[in-house]
Amino acid sequence: MASSSYRKYETRKRNPDPKSAVLLVIDIQNHFYSMAKPILPAINTTIDLCRQASVPVIFTRHRHKSPDDYGMLYEWWNGDVIRDGTIEAELIPELNRRDADLVVEKHTYSAFRDTSLEEKLLEMGITEVIVSGVMTNLCCETTAREAFVRGFRVFFSTDATATSSAELHDATLKNLAYGFTYLVDCKRIQDAFSNS
Repeated sequence: MASSSYRKYETRKRNPDPKSAVLLVIDIQNHFYSMAKPILPAINTTIDLCRQASVPVIFTRHRHKSPDDYGMLYEWWNGDVIRDGTIEAELIPELNRRDADLVVEKHTYSAFRDTSLEEKLLEMGITEVIVSGVMTNLCCETTAREAFVRGFRVFFSTDATATSSAELHDATLKNLAYGFTYLVDCKRIQDAFSNS
């Protein structure tokens, strides 16, 4: 993505502050394995950089327990939803996840909707979120926008997020850089945390 056209919209630059940030790792699940596999090295590097800087890491897991929580997703995706209790719903084993890490379960694109994520972040004194995971233009973007409107400063990874096409990935980065988030990648996070 080095030649990505999102860069012209990236007029604001800032580094995350490890004292007030959290890393959100969105939906790195078996259902999305083919999409997530190419970015697993960047995801794990981002997780490791955050751990080294004492930045908490929170994972999300998308799953549906019953038709009561399908919402519009069932209609939109022609019944192809991730059902709880299936292998598809489990987090990918290659993820650098620890047993003690918090996993927030969600049933729509936003990690804030019908979850206790915001309360947990406020309890922890978090004011900044770094968003990584899949899909760039659906769950990652919706979570980033919601974090912004809830008053969090948002950082969005360009190399530790992925979706079904480069075009959709790029479109999200343009929109988010324009109005919602500071863009980061592994190198920028490494530089930011080594200088803090």
